Amino acid sequence: MALRVAPEVEPELDEIWSYLATESGDADVADRLINSITDRFFVLSRHPYLGRRRDYDLRLGLRSLSVGGYVIIHRIEGSDVLILHVLHGRRDLKTMLRQ
Repeated sequence: MALRVAPEVEPELDEIWSYLATESGDADVADRLINSITDRFFVLSRHPYLGRRRDYDLRLGLRSLSVGGYVIIHRIEGSDVLILHVLHGRRDLKTMLRQ
C-alpha cells in the first residue's frame, strides 16, 4: 500500500520533538522517538490493519497504533494508508479529532 501523510502530522512531530528535546535536554532522545514513530508509518504501509480499530470510540474507519506514549491515528483509503495524526496517548483523542 502507498503511504500518505496528512499535512497536520509534520507540525505534530515538530511539537513532539521540541518538547522531548527541551524536557530531556538531549536532542538525540527526541530524534530517536521521532525516528521510531516515522518507522512505524512504513510498517503500517506494509501491514495496514496493524493496530486497533477505533470505529466505536473515535470515528468510523479510524485505526490507531501506539509508539511509546504516542498514538498514530490512521485510516485505509483504497490502496493507501493515510497517517492523520500523531498525538500523545494521554490526550483526549476524541476532542482532538473533532478540531
